Amino acid sequence: MTTSNHPILFAAGASPKLALAIANKLNVNLSEIYHHQFPSGEWYCQLKQNIRGADVFIIQSISHPANDNLMQLLVIADACRRASAGRITAIIPYLGYSRQDRKDKSRVPISAKLVLDIIAAAGINRVVTMDLHAPQIAGFTNLPFDHLYFRPALVGHLKTKGIQVVIAPDIGAVKKAEEFARKTKIDLAFISKIRRNDTTVEATQFVGDIKGKSVLILDDLTESAGTLIEAANVCKTNGASRIYCAITHGCFTPTGRDRLINAFEHNLINELFVSNTVECEYADWKECIDPIGEVMANYSNHVSVIDVAPIFAAAIKGILFNNSISSLFD
Repeated sequence: MTTSNHPILFAAGASPKLALAIANKLNVNLSEIYHHQFPSGEWYCQLKQNIRGADVFIIQSISHPANDNLMQLLVIADACRRASAGRITAIIPYLGYSRQDRKDKSRVPISAKLVLDIIAAAGINRVVTMDLHAPQIAGFTNLPFDHLYFRPALVGHLKTKGIQVVIAPDIGAVKKAEEFARKTKIDLAFISKIRRNDTTVEATQFVGDIKGKSVLILDDLTESAGTLIEAANVCKTNGASRIYCAITHGCFTPTGRDRLINAFEHNLINELFVSNTVECEYADWKECIDPIGEVMANYSNHVSVIDVAPIFAAAIKGILFNNSISSLFD
């Protein structure tokens, strides 16, 4: 059997649970790797098996702390390249820096482009990610780029909820909400907002008919939950009967946690759906909130965590055997 039939999966520090779930779906073991961070903050790793000529997949979300997780991914990729891996694919469930995708002010960077340039320079041959903040980011690199979607995993969990309208909580989310509405054959509404600062937003206009209807607020990520809560308030004001929210990347901060708990306690949000693209293994929960664990421990009836490991496993299998993975986009 050729090496192409034996994927090598390495779990980096930000995604150990998701990596294990992906490996289980593929019926393979995670390959052993030694991670170490020096007191200076520098990352070091050592691969514990021969990977010469192998198809290697490094699983790492660039979530909090983004710079540490990005650097760890690059260090592992360099180790794989120097160990003569046949092909190196970065499975990046959440691509950090993706909100910095354009030059919207004078003298600012386009950091999403910079990050992909660095990833290519590290020797990575392919990138797989999920629900980019802006789809055009896939064009910021010449590397083969597979952009997967949370939608196929989400739809099955919504079948019994009677969703009648999908809500784009801001103009940037309209395209994603429009695609969801078209695929599921439900109505679309959207909200226009002004961002006052990093944690505060203000809705300025609402377009759509939701009176007496069950609605789904759909967005790619949240940290402080400001946009989410403001959108829920607008939906409540406009007569929505039940309000559901779906977030692909739950990058929750303490502020976001507190706002969501308050929304649950006051029946503003009936249920939150979130994928497991972002997880947290840090001891200090004030610095990193785990949406699967402590942040929602007392509100499990309001939160559904949806496993996206099958989607990533199917993508890896398709890449491994050079098969089409276009069905994962439906």
